[in-house]
Amino acid sequence: MARDFSGVKRVVVKVGTSSLTNRNSRLEPLKVRKVVREVMDLRRSGKEVLLVTSGAIGAGVGKMEMKGRPKELSLLQAAAAVGQGILMRVYERYFGRYGQPIAQLLLTKEDFTHPERSRNLKNTLKVLLRWGVVPVVNENDSVAVEEIKFGDNDLLSAHLAILSRADLLILLSDVNGLYTGDPKREKGVKLLHEVREFTPQLERLGGRRGFGGMRTKLQAAKLACSAGIPVVVARAGERRVLKRLLDGEEIGTLFLPGGRR
Repeated sequence: MARDFSGVKRVVVKVGTSSLTNRNSRLEPLKVRKVVREVMDLRRSGKEVLLVTSGAIGAGVGKMEMKGRPKELSLLQAAAAVGQGILMRVYERYFGRYGQPIAQLLLTKEDFTHPERSRNLKNTLKVLLRWGVVPVVNENDSVAVEEIKFGDNDLLSAHLAILSRADLLILLSDVNGLYTGDPKREKGVKLLHEVREFTPQLERLGGRRGFGGMRTKLQAAKLACSAGIPVVVARAGERRVLKRLLDGEEIGTLFLPGGRR
C-alpha cells in the first residue's frame, strides 16, 4: 500500500552508529557515501534535509587505532573530539562531489530548552535552509554532561524535527522497522508497517535489548508524533531507501500522529 508523502517539504534524517561503522566500531567511509547519495536523492527532488549523524566516536576509534569502542566516558569524549573533524571531512568530500554545501552543528539539550539558545538555533537553521545548505547535526559528545546530554541521536533528531517544523522524521536503523518481537532471536515475528497509537504493549516491544536501539526510537517517534510529525523507522542498508520512502513505497514502520492516516 502506497503512502502519501507528496506534501512533505522538510525532512529530518537520522543515521545511527551501526549504519556508519564496521564491526570494529570504526567509521566506514563507503557507508557515509551511501548516506550522502540518499540525501542528495531528496535534495534533487526539491526537499530540504537536515541530517543527524552519529559516527564521530567511530572515526576517533579508527584514527587512534583503538581495538574497539571504549566504555569509559572520558575515552568516549576524547574519541569524539578526535573523530568529529574527521567525520565532517568525509561528509564534506562526498557532498562536495554534488556541489552541495553543508554546515556542522554540535548541540546539547540546552540548545533546545534554553529560550535564547533555542531561538538562536531556530534562526540559524532558517538561514541555512534558505541558503540551500544541509545542516549536519550531532550531539556535542566531547563536552556534554548528564544534565545537558540527550545520550542518543534518536531523541536529538525528534527535538530537531519539532524545532525546525519538519514535515517528516526518518530514523535509519540496522533493522527493517518495529517487529512484534526480536527478529534476530525469535521466529515468526512480523513487521509492523503502521503504528497509530502508542500503547503500553507497543512500548514494551521497544524495551527489549538489542533490537536496533528501538527503545529510543519509540521514544523519539512518540515525541515527534505528539507534535504532529510522522516518523518512519527503516533499515539504512535498503537500496535508495530515502527516495523510495518519499515516493510512497511501504518500507519500514510508519508512526502516525493522532488523527492522521
